[in-house]
Amino acid sequence: MLTFNIAQAEDKTDCAINYARTACKGQETTSYKKCNGQASCTHFAPAASPEACQAEALKACANDRLDVTKSKIITASFKGNALTSKSGQSDFCIDYANKGAEFNQCPEDKKK
Repeated sequence: MLTFNIAQAEDKTDCAINYARTACKGQETTSYKKCNGQASCTHFAPAASPEACQAEALKACANDRLDVTKSKIITASFKGNALTSKSGQSDFCIDYANKGAEFNQCPEDKKK
């Protein structure tokens, strides 16, 4: 028998993380695959507090497909209330520590 409490179930939808990707040239299909072929979408992350949701949003900025995804804009809300990064930005990726190394690394960006 599968059991869980209501608080656990609510956690899965309290933290909404909005992804907006910019693909490298010619990589739109692969880059947008995580959003069912769209450039932007919302995924839900388990988080018990606004701070935990902020941490999940910052983690969502990670980009390990450097030749596929040029950049991301990540925004988040907790229980319907918009969140900002620690520096007050709506785009959590502005504060992302690895932004310089992981964004704008497409083959066409390296030719400049």
